[in-house]
This record gives sequence, structure tokens and C-alpha cells, in this order.
Amino acid sequence: MTRNNARELAVHLIFELSFTDQTAEQLLSTALTRQTFALIGMEDPLYSEFPNAKQREYIAQLVRGVWEHCAELDGYISKYAIGWNFSRINRVVVSIMRVAMYEVLYMQDVPDAAAINSAIELTKHYEEPEVVSFVNGILGSFSRQERPGEPVNLPVRDIGLFEEEQPEAGEE
Repeated sequence: MTRNNARELAVHLIFELSFTDQTAEQLLSTALTRQTFALIGMEDPLYSEFPNAKQREYIAQLVRGVWEHCAELDGYISKYAIGWNFSRINRVVVSIMRVAMYEVLYMQDVPDAAAINSAIELTKHYEEPEVVSFVNGILGSFSRQERPGEPVNLPVRDIGLFEEEQPEAGEE
């Protein structure tokens, strides 16, 4: 499982938290189980591989962190979504931006560029191109204002405890 897959799983769980009164711990205790992955994996390939212990910890750290800092992260989204009312922003998009902002602010082992690039790629997967531009604008402004001096426009590969993604045949 790649770090991007783990991020996407965290986005799914954070999205789910927006529809429930469960705590992050309650959701994690039921969602990060082999049974849940076996059930969902029949319909969604993202769940076909159960994460190892370090990957589960990364997912849990994101879910717990976003849950604990939700008001702060939503404040940043509102601040940089100029001309948009927060309540009108799609919850999937909010979940993606929350994860990226949390990683930028609180996870020093994750390069800012990796967090933001991953958020843009996830948005491309779930939303229309104009929404991708919207997210890119918000995260770019957020990064420039809240983390000045941090390069975010360079493509970066995540390193660490996750498998590297292999290029498709013919890609380099």
C-alpha cells in the first residue's frame, strides 16, 4: 500500500466522520479491521489490501489529528475559500483539504509538496476540473501564507514506510 492509498483511506474515514456523531476512535475501531476491509474490498479496490501496522498508524494519526483540529482546519478553508461559504463546499473536497492542511501543519515527516500534490490528485479522482483548480488555489494560498518559505510546487515522491508506486509501462 502506498502512502497515497493510505491518505485516500483517511479521507474516506474523515468524510464518514462528517455524517456521524462517532468520535475518531470509535470509527477507527470499526473501520480499520480485516473484516471491514474484506467486506468493502469486494466493491472497492482501495480496500483490497489490509494496511500493515505502520500504515494503520499513519491512517489513524491523520483521522485523529483532523478530528482534533477540525475547527482550526475548517477556519483555514474558510479563510482561503474567498467568496465561498464553507457550508457550500462539497464534503469530499473539505475532507481532502483537511488532510492536506493537517499534514502541512502537524506532520513534519511529510513534505508540504507531497501533501498538497496528493490532495490535488485525490481531487482529480473525485471531482470535476474546476473543483481541482479551486482546491489548488486554496491549498496554494494556505501554504504560501501559513508556511512561507516552504516549497510546494515541486513534485515529490513520498518516502518512508510505504511501497513506492511503480511507473506504468512506458512511463519514466
